[in-house]
Amino acid sequence: MLVRCIKILVAVVLSLTFTISLSKLVLCIWNGWFNANAADYEIFASYPGAGRLGPSSASANPSAGSYGTQQRHTPTIVDEWLDHNQLGKYKQLFRDRGISTLSSCGDPERLPELPPGDEQRLQRAALNLQQKLILREWLKEHRLQHHYSRLVTIEVTALEDVYWLEDSRASQILGKDWPIWSTARQKLPTSKANLEALKADLWSTVVKSSQHQDAWTWGGMLVVSVSVAGLVTLAAMTQPSLAPEARHSLLQYVTGKYLLPANCKVHWDWTDPARVGGTMCFTVRFHQRNGQAYPICDTDQFFVEVTEGTRKIVTISELGSPTDPNNANIAKVKFTVRAAGQYKISVLIGSSHIAGSPFLKTFAPGPMDARRSRLIRPASTVVCCAGAPTFLHIEPRDEHGNTCQFEADCDPIKGYSIDIFDLYGNHSDKFGSAVTFSYDKVNARISLTALFPEPVCLRAVVSYEAHPIPNGDFDIIVLSSSDTTLVHKNIASRKHNICYEAKLFSIYGQQRWTKPRKVLCYVGPKQVTIKEMILKIIPKRIATFRLCPSTKFHFLPPSTIQMNNSHGAIFIIDDGCQPKIELASKERNVIAATFTHFLLKNIGGSETFKDKQDFFYHEVRLVRKFHSNYYHEKLSLKVQRDKILESSMKATKNFSVSDWCGNFEVTFQGEQGIDWGGLRREWFELVCSALFDPRGGLFCTFHDKRQALVHPNPNRPPHLKLKHFEFAGKVVGKCLYESALGGTYRQLVRARFSRSFLAQLIGLRVHYKYFEQDDPDLYLSKIKYILETDLDTSENLELYFVEEMYDQSGQLQKTVELIPNGAKVRVTNATKNQYLDALAQQRLCNNVREEIDSFLKGLNGIIPDNLLSIFDENELELLLCGTGEYSIADFRANHIVNGGSAEFRRVLGWFWAAVGNFSQTEMARLLQFTTGCSQLPPGGFQELNPRFQITAAPTFGNLPTAHTCFNQLCLPDYESYEHFEKALMFAISEGTEGFGMV
Repeated sequence: MLVRCIKILVAVVLSLTFTISLSKLVLCIWNGWFNANAADYEIFASYPGAGRLGPSSASANPSAGSYGTQQRHTPTIVDEWLDHNQLGKYKQLFRDRGISTLSSCGDPERLPELPPGDEQRLQRAALNLQQKLILREWLKEHRLQHHYSRLVTIEVTALEDVYWLEDSRASQILGKDWPIWSTARQKLPTSKANLEALKADLWSTVVKSSQHQDAWTWGGMLVVSVSVAGLVTLAAMTQPSLAPEARHSLLQYVTGKYLLPANCKVHWDWTDPARVGGTMCFTVRFHQRNGQAYPICDTDQFFVEVTEGTRKIVTISELGSPTDPNNANIAKVKFTVRAAGQYKISVLIGSSHIAGSPFLKTFAPGPMDARRSRLIRPASTVVCCAGAPTFLHIEPRDEHGNTCQFEADCDPIKGYSIDIFDLYGNHSDKFGSAVTFSYDKVNARISLTALFPEPVCLRAVVSYEAHPIPNGDFDIIVLSSSDTTLVHKNIASRKHNICYEAKLFSIYGQQRWTKPRKVLCYVGPKQVTIKEMILKIIPKRIATFRLCPSTKFHFLPPSTIQMNNSHGAIFIIDDGCQPKIELASKERNVIAATFTHFLLKNIGGSETFKDKQDFFYHEVRLVRKFHSNYYHEKLSLKVQRDKILESSMKATKNFSVSDWCGNFEVTFQGEQGIDWGGLRREWFELVCSALFDPRGGLFCTFHDKRQALVHPNPNRPPHLKLKHFEFAGKVVGKCLYESALGGTYRQLVRARFSRSFLAQLIGLRVHYKYFEQDDPDLYLSKIKYILETDLDTSENLELYFVEEMYDQSGQLQKTVELIPNGAKVRVTNATKNQYLDALAQQRLCNNVREEIDSFLKGLNGIIPDNLLSIFDENELELLLCGTGEYSIADFRANHIVNGGSAEFRRVLGWFWAAVGNFSQTEMARLLQFTTGCSQLPPGGFQELNPRFQITAAPTFGNLPTAHTCFNQLCLPDYESYEHFEKALMFAISEGTEGFGMV
């Protein structure tokens, strides 16, 4: 009894001591916090309508919170700032991120990622706030901070505003401090670069000051917390009945019965270096200070971070074991590795690393994958010289695109083969050994050396383990030494009348002659022209083919006609735009080789997209030399935000090509701000939205889905004229020109153009296959039906070469004949493809001919058409619009979940972990698999209609399935995360539905 009384007496004395110290400390903390934050409230008071909250109202009476009614969250200055900028719904997110001061709100690196609409508003508000904080810090350095509020009332809210404030007005505001102001302003930099440096220094001071304030506040709170914890622990020791739920007592600390990070160990479930491609797993075992096992749980703040460079890898952590109590002290961590390289793995408990953390692990590339590797060749036709070696290269890649590495005891060229065929399609045993493989260790690639003994024309296919390599199918022309010299002479010649005799056999779809016609084939650096001489003196042009990658030479074997009459070797020229022509010439190989060399010269020496893109940018940069004496000279552009299209067209109405190649400095009327790149990018975004959004009326879609592709609108509103299409072409040309300059000038076109529109921009022929992507509803309901129907025997379908035109109300306007007298020509099985191509020409091309011509007039005024023609329509979209950016935060904020079982919630967690590690290409595949389109609407996931749905499938272990009509992804249940990820990746990569995993 005496011992118990002594314990109680000691506890009472210590409690009184702690209480007195705590009261003093709380008072000090309050004074420090109040002084540190008063300036923040002064900043916020400058906003219109602000001022409801301040140090006096929020916290000036600390005792009121002890006895009055407490709210769940006391409003803070950050809450008021968010409310003012219409971002109040993100208050909890900012609290979770620890953003508690205005300086944190003005730091873009600390701000969370929001959906696109709110993200733009947040960035604009943060920039304005940062400018005000920098201004206040500058005033503070010159002891003028007490004038901040009055300066804000006259719209001096940024350091740049100090320059233009008139002296007379400044003297009225500042009074006796006017001399200090004048001296300080004279010391401001005169150049923009130095001003930026000064602002950076001031902002650094603001951030450091905020950190010191936070350190003071949190340091004080830490002391209070320790004091309270000590008091509670002491009370729990002396009076256990007061805190029976206390988890750890002082006795436990003394005896070592608590979790110690330094005693935790990691076991790796793989051997270094592991290969990429699999789901990696490691186990963490937790121990107390005394060495005994510690049962881990969610409240222990166990955290794992895996990074590869600046990229974070999403992990899955499984704590303990639901079935085995002996494993209560372990955690299994899983993550997926696709990129080869060094990874840093940090394992923490709270803020403390466990023993050995952070760990560095290296992952090696996987085995060679024929689908991801690529043959590097200059063109679709490889020109060789007999007796001289020609070199080609293969870049070996694994399934994730990593460059393969080979062990010392491994043969890098094992598995590669090349099949060589003659023009009849038969294997050529004679030239089978003319190509050999070797490994280039320095450049980590496979080299092919081709050495042919005599002139010949062949076909080659390169394979790896019987799987053809992309780009590995090509023609080979072997020239004699004399023909090689002639080709080089043709290329070096400045004359454009290189001419060879040929025989014309046929023009596909038009006429075939029994007796070949004598023609002349002209090959130049821009085009190939076929002419016929009338009366031997009057040239008549038969066909002209642009010198671009879409123009192909197809080599045919000798025919009966050719062998009997010795007309020469037969070949076909096809550009995909006009009818193919079939020719024969004794100089066929020289004509084709000259064409190939001219083509390589035009596109920079390679047909790969990356090389063509680099060549395109280089040539575009040369355009400025012809349009301006000054590189990217600045040009002021003043527009109205609420009338962005009309004001932009008016401002650029008299712009020359030189002006369009200038550096626009954009100013929005009625808004402050200096354009150092941000306003220019915003202008591009707004103008592209006004031009290409279907709601604007200039462009339209073929169906109502928001992710539909846009096409010029032939039924546009009356106020939209052809000049609007010309302006749209100039904007696209400006985007391409800016992208060619690189760096921060890079500007993508925010639009999703139809494939047929892109094809017409580069001069390709429009055919019915474009309907499948441009107008899928018409393709499924009509085009596919015609292709699959026997028109010769069908009694229910009488189809003629006509197209009926309807208005928006469904009333028939007119009937257009697709061919002469088409109303009398019935479509048969033999002519169905001709009918469908004519239908595509009418719907996709003829209806919008004037609109496309106007667009090209604006585009080609800035970007020469011969540069665009080196791309196909898919590459042109990539050049204009890029690969697309996908925000996981936007995805998570705009989707629908159907299913609530515990099993499905587990699978859903796995899904977000897998998606978090997706590359942009894999995200595009997921979108393609689920919605039918790899790109999002301009507004992101929010504009998908219907919303992206994730639904539980009533199966186990099967592949995920999708219903693109509903944007629905169906996920079955799986045994483990590894099985789930394997199934998901297989589904989106192969596009398969419904097959179970074996």
